[in-house]
Amino acid sequence: MLRKLIRHPNTQAAFARLLSLYLAFCYRTARWSLAGYENFAPIAEKGAPVIIAFWHERLPMMPMLWTVAHRLFPGAKDWQPHVLVSRHRDGRFIGEVVSRFRLVMVHGSTSRGGAAGLRAMLRVLRDRSPVAITPDGPRGPRRVAAEGVAQLAAVAGVPVLPTAAAASRHRLLPSWDRMMLPLPFARAVLICGAPVWVPREDALAALPAIEAALNAACDTADAWVADPAAVESRRV
Repeated sequence: MLRKLIRHPNTQAAFARLLSLYLAFCYRTARWSLAGYENFAPIAEKGAPVIIAFWHERLPMMPMLWTVAHRLFPGAKDWQPHVLVSRHRDGRFIGEVVSRFRLVMVHGSTSRGGAAGLRAMLRVLRDRSPVAITPDGPRGPRRVAAEGVAQLAAVAGVPVLPTAAAASRHRLLPSWDRMMLPLPFARAVLICGAPVWVPREDALAALPAIEAALNAACDTADAWVADPAAVESRRV
């Protein structure tokens, strides 16, 4: 009975609203910094189409990246981020949460059988809007990128921007991805790595580079939390 209640759409919607309110509070009370400004600025200043990728485990903090983009770069004021979320129950729940941060949801997948989602994302990129993808979501394996992120980048002719975030006060959830949930009043950082360009003629060959770049972004974020002076960053 309890399991059925938890899975009920109305219950899921209520949980999603509570979580989004909690995250908004965390965002407002955190002291945010941005590392990798030189990688993010050329794209955001032009409001250029790009695939912003991050591992599923850092998802709770990533909506703050759009706030920072709109705050720092006038050219990004009309940037309308689209987020690819799975039709799976977990994906729908995440979509409910992040949609409250003015992100547009596109339901689909970057995994096998996700052709419809990739076509939708291609249309978004052709309209010069950015898309956000968790290449290992929604159910893993952890830190293993699905083929779709490379295929989309190759066909669209846009780079993959590897990103991550971390907070000094957080909890690691006992989920498959060890998701990092921020706590209020933390020091927090957003990381933007160097863009990864994917060759059209051999898209899948770029997957190891994409995975390595995403891992490096997470490592940099965690290093900043341990010692902010060790990573060049600016307050935002």
